[in-house]
Amino acid sequence: MADSASSNYEGVWGNRIGFGKSAALILVDFMEAYTTPGAPLYAPDVVEAVSRAGKILESARLAGARIIHTNIRYQPDTFQDGGIWVKKAPVMKDMVEGNPLAEFCQEVMPLTSELVISKQYPSSFFGTSLATTLHSQAIDTIVLMGCSTSGCIRATAVDGVQHGFRVMVLRDCVGDRHRDPHDANLFDIDSKYGDVISSKEYLSYLQE
Repeated sequence: MADSASSNYEGVWGNRIGFGKSAALILVDFMEAYTTPGAPLYAPDVVEAVSRAGKILESARLAGARIIHTNIRYQPDTFQDGGIWVKKAPVMKDMVEGNPLAEFCQEVMPLTSELVISKQYPSSFFGTSLATTLHSQAIDTIVLMGCSTSGCIRATAVDGVQHGFRVMVLRDCVGDRHRDPHDANLFDIDSKYGDVISSKEYLSYLQE
């Protein structure tokens, strides 16, 4: 009988790293494309994640946490800044200025005082100023909410640890279009790249 994934990884992967000295909350790509029924990217689990994330965002603001939002933006018509990625995933061509599906979800709309970083690829770090911005503010921990778990969350988590950050993913504030890749990627992130925690654990950190 084959071992379960958990028993196979036990004692090898899955060490906990915890929070460092200073954390930033990063909301990854919470855009209407993922929460609008009938849209190609629609994912019901993201709708639930957005609802929970809105409450966490409010608490983070009250606690004075550093907050950063990311979205995806391409040059219309040519999409040349999307490279091979938009050829592999042409559905991403909805992410252009003026398309309602590319707007932030109302529940997590950025304040004018909060930084918005636009990206063209899954990772929030690839080709952006995110790492430099965080390092310049002496931030050593990133807390991730957003979508999708198997795409931009995973890519940001992997790049986050490679840029020297402690990575925390709020399991109840991320979502995907199917539960299997969602669960598999949370398992993998928690095993190798960061800590997958509940929003309650993050709220406790904020209170501290």
